[in-house]
Amino acid sequence: MKLSGLEPLVITPESNFVNVGERTNVAGSRQFLRLIKEGRFDEAVEIARHQVEGGAQIIDVNMDDGLIDGKEAMVKYLNLLMAEPDIARVPVMIDSSKWEILEAGLRVVQGKCVVNSISLKEGEDEFTRQAKLIRRYGAAVIVMAFDEKGQADTYDRRIEIAKRSYDILVEKVGFPPEDIIFDLNVFPVATGMEEHRKNAVDFIEATRWVRQNLPHASVSGGVSNISFSFRGNNTVREAMHSVFLYHAIKAGMNMGIVNPTLLEVYDDIPKDLLEYVEDVILDRRDDATERLLDFAERVVGKSRQNQKDLSWRQLPLQDRITRALVKGIDEYIEVDVEEARQQATKPIEVIEGYLMNGMNVVGDLFGSGKMFLPQVVKSARVMKKAVAYLTPFIEASKEASQRGKAGKILMATVKGDVHDIGKNIVSVVLACNNYEIIDLGVMVPPEKIIQQAREHQVDVVGLSGLITPSLDEMVFLAKEMERQQFRVPLLIGGATTSKAHTAVKIDPEYMSAVVHVNDASRAVTVVGDLLQKERSDAYKKGIKTEYADFREKFLERGRKKEYIPLGEARKNKLKLAWDSAVIEEPKMPGRHVLTEVDLGLLRPFIDWTPFFRSWDLHGKYPDILKDRVVGEQASSLFADAQRMLDKLIRARGLQAKAVFGLFPANSVDDDDIEVYLDSEPEPAVFRTLRQQSKKKVGVPHLALADFIAPKTTGIRDYIGCFCVTAGFGTDTWVRKYEKDLDDYSAIMVKALADRLAEAFAEYLHREVRTKYWGYANGETFSNDELIREKYRGIRPAPGYPACPDHLEKKTLWDILEVEDVIGVKLTESLAMYPAASVSGYYFAHPESRYFGLGKITADQLEDFARRKGISLEEARKWLSPNLAEE
Repeated sequence: MKLSGLEPLVITPESNFVNVGERTNVAGSRQFLRLIKEGRFDEAVEIARHQVEGGAQIIDVNMDDGLIDGKEAMVKYLNLLMAEPDIARVPVMIDSSKWEILEAGLRVVQGKCVVNSISLKEGEDEFTRQAKLIRRYGAAVIVMAFDEKGQADTYDRRIEIAKRSYDILVEKVGFPPEDIIFDLNVFPVATGMEEHRKNAVDFIEATRWVRQNLPHASVSGGVSNISFSFRGNNTVREAMHSVFLYHAIKAGMNMGIVNPTLLEVYDDIPKDLLEYVEDVILDRRDDATERLLDFAERVVGKSRQNQKDLSWRQLPLQDRITRALVKGIDEYIEVDVEEARQQATKPIEVIEGYLMNGMNVVGDLFGSGKMFLPQVVKSARVMKKAVAYLTPFIEASKEASQRGKAGKILMATVKGDVHDIGKNIVSVVLACNNYEIIDLGVMVPPEKIIQQAREHQVDVVGLSGLITPSLDEMVFLAKEMERQQFRVPLLIGGATTSKAHTAVKIDPEYMSAVVHVNDASRAVTVVGDLLQKERSDAYKKGIKTEYADFREKFLERGRKKEYIPLGEARKNKLKLAWDSAVIEEPKMPGRHVLTEVDLGLLRPFIDWTPFFRSWDLHGKYPDILKDRVVGEQASSLFADAQRMLDKLIRARGLQAKAVFGLFPANSVDDDDIEVYLDSEPEPAVFRTLRQQSKKKVGVPHLALADFIAPKTTGIRDYIGCFCVTAGFGTDTWVRKYEKDLDDYSAIMVKALADRLAEAFAEYLHREVRTKYWGYANGETFSNDELIREKYRGIRPAPGYPACPDHLEKKTLWDILEVEDVIGVKLTESLAMYPAASVSGYYFAHPESRYFGLGKITADQLEDFARRKGISLEEARKWLSPNLAEE
C-alpha cells in the first residue's frame, strides 16, 4: 500500500505496525471536540502537530457530532492542516459515517489519503457508487464489516462480509486490492456477557483469514474498544491493548487507531496480570472475566515501577549470563564466565555454549522487535568483555572452535567516503548473531576489498557509503567482481543508497545476489537468508526476480515523466523583483576563522531527533522519551549521551573549528554565481543546476542562482559560504573505546560529534544572520524554531537536493582556504574529513528556499560539463543519481 502526505508512506509486508493517531477525532478526544465547537481551529491544529511529532504515521480526522456542521468543519480543518508542512507530511484518514463529509474532505486533502469508511449496510449499489468515487479521488479505503443485516460480530460474519466486499471492489469496481483496508470490528471483552467472550479471538482469527485469503488487503481497527469495560483502570487497559495488539499483529493486523499513552510494552507486563489478560483476550478459561475483575480491583490507582534489584544474581548460571547480555550489564560478567569456565571441559565451550545461548536470545528479541539497537550494542560490549577474559585461557590450551561461526562477512566504507556509524552498528549486530566480521574501515579502494575478501574467504561483502560518488564506487566494485568472476553476495547500505539505485544500477552488473539493507534490524535476516543452505538458492533467485521487476517498473515510470529543454527551463526561472529588493551589505564582510570553539556553546543547538534515528529509534525529540514503545530505551540512550557529552566537554575531547566568508556576488549566464574576492583579479564561480521536470503553469524551474541578483541589474548582491567541524579528536576517543572493547561508547562519540557539527552549523548561521551579516539582528528564535527553519535565509550544502554536485566543494575550499586554516580535507570523492564536518552556502534573500533539483536531461549534463571544463564522463559520474533515464 502506498499512501502519502507531503512524504510517502509505503506499507510493505516487512513494515512494522502503522499507528493511526486518534486525537483529532471529536469522538476520541473531548479536548478536540471542545476546540472545534468553540471554533478554536488554530489550537486544534496543534493537537494534530503533537500527534505527528509523537510518532503517528497517519492522522484520523473525524467531525461527526450533532452540534457541529461536519462538512464545513472538515473542509476548514483539513485546509489548515494542509498549510502546515510538518503536519501535512503524513497521510490523513478522513473519518466519517456521512458520505457528504467524506467527499468534502476528499476534495481538499492533498497526497493520497484513506477514507474511513464505507460498507455494505446500504446495499451493493451505494457501496459500489462510493467505491468508484473514492477510486477516482485516488484514495485508499477502510471497509467496515457491516452489511444489510447489520454489524459483523462473529468470526463467520466477519469473513463473509470481508469476502463479499473484496470481490465487489476488486472484480466489479477495479479497486486496487492493496488500497483496501478491512475494519473487522473491535468489540469489548470481559463485559460479563457470554456472547462477548469471543470478541477478541474472533477478530484475531478473522484477521488471519483475511490476510491469507484476500491478497494484498490490510486490516485495521480501533484498539481502545477492546478494554471498554475497564474504563478508569489504566493499568489493566494498557495491558489489554498490548496483549490484543501482540496477538492481532501476529495474525496480520498491520494498522490501527491507537492511543500510545494507553499502551504497555508486552514484555513489561507483570506475569500475573499478563496471564489474567491473555485468559480474557484468548478466551482460555470460563472464569477469565471474574479473575481479571478481581485482579483489577487490587491494582486500581496503583502505579507500577520497575525496582532495580540483584535478585537475578541468585538465578542459575546460564540465566545470569543471558540476563547480563540482554540487559547490557557487564559488572558481573567476568565472575560468571569464570564460574562457567570452571564447569566446562574446555574454555572455548563457554563461548560456544553459555555466551552464544545468551546472544541467541538477544538476536531473537531484536528480531521480534522486543529489543532495540542501543541495547544490542550494549549486549555486544558485554560479549566482547567476556570473550576477552576467556581468550588467554583459550590460547594457553591452543584450542580452536570446532563449531565455527555462522559465516564470515567483510564490511567496508567505499573509496573516498569516511562515514561509518551505520556500518559499525550493522557489524556489531551481525557479530552478536555469531558472524565473524572483517571490518576494513573507511575509504577502502575496490582492489583491497576484493583482495581481502578472497584472502579471508568471506561469505558476504557489505558496502557502505554516505555521499553520492559512493554510489558509483559500488557499481564499479560490482562490475569488477563480476569481471573477476568472484561471486559472493553483496550487501548495500548507507544514507544515499536505496532499493531503487541498487536494483537499477548495481544489480544488473553482478550475477550473484545484491541486496539493499536499509537498517541494522534487517541485516541479520538478510544474511541468514543468503547463507542458510536450505533457503539460500530460493532467496537469491527471489531477490534477482524482485529487483528485475522493480527495475523494469522504475525505468518505465521514468520514461513516462516529462522534462523540458534546459533553455525553456531557464526562461521559466524564478523572477524576483530586484528593482525593489533591499540588499543588506554584510556588516563584517570577508573571511573569518573560529578556532577552539567551546562545545558547551554548541550544546543548546543540538537537534536530538536525528541522533535517535541513527540508533534506529524513531520519533521526535523530546516526545520520544515518553513513547510507550521506545521511550524507556530512548531515555536510557539520552542519559548515556548526556554523560558522554559532559565528559567530552570537560576533557575538551573534540575540537570545534570554523571558517566562513561573506562576499559580493552576482548571478551570470542564468545559472552561475560569480563571487568577487579582494585577493583575486578574477571572480570565483559557483555553478548551479536547474530543475527540468515539467511543472504546472506559473510554477518556476528553480536554481540557486535565482536567489542572487543578476549582474545585468547593476545591483551588487552578496553570498556566504562556510565549513564547520567538530570532528578533530574523534579518532583518539574511538580508538580508546575500541581498545577497551566498548563499541557502544565508540559509536556514541561518533554520533555526538556528528550532532555537534550540525549544531555548530546552526549556531554559526544564527551568528551570521544577526551579527556578521546582520540582516536579522532582532531575531530571537528558540532552538526548536531554528530546527524548523523559521528564520530568513538558507544554507544549502553541496551534495544535497538543491545542489547535488559535490564538485562545488572544491571552489568553496579554494575561496575559504579551508584545509589551510582549519585542517578539514576533501577526499578523492569529495567527502569531508573529519567526517563530523558540515559545509555550504549562505543565501539571504527573503524568498530563498530549499528545493530538490530532481532529474535532469542530457542537454543540462552537457552544458554542466562545458561550464565546469570537465569531460562528459566525469560530469556523469558526479551527477549520475540525478540523470533522467533517456
